[in-house]
Amino acid sequence: MKRTLITLALTLSVVAPAMADQALATSKNCMACHAVDKKLVGPSYKEVAAKYAGQKDAVDKLAAKIIKGGAGVWGPVPMPANAQVNDADAKKLAAWVLTQK
Repeated sequence: MKRTLITLALTLSVVAPAMADQALATSKNCMACHAVDKKLVGPSYKEVAAKYAGQKDAVDKLAAKIIKGGAGVWGPVPMPANAQVNDADAKKLAAWVLTQK
C-alpha cells in the first residue's frame, strides 16, 4: 500500500505540472491552433520542441513569438499576436512547450 501511494505521488508530481501548463495553454486559446502531438493550424508542440532543442535562448525566443506572433517559420500561415498573454505566462508556456518530446 505504501509503495502504491509513493508511486501515485510521484506520477502526480510529474503529470500535474504538465496538465497545469496545458490548462494555461487552453485558457490562452493556444490549443485552438496547436496540439501536443499533431499539426493543426500551427505545428505540434512536439515539433516546436524538436526544432528549438538545445538552443539556450529558446524560452525567450518562443515567449516573444507567443506575445508578438510570427510568420514564415512554419509555412505561410502566420501566428497572430497574443497581447493578452503577459511575459511571465508566455515564458511558462514556452518552457512547457520545450518539454514536449
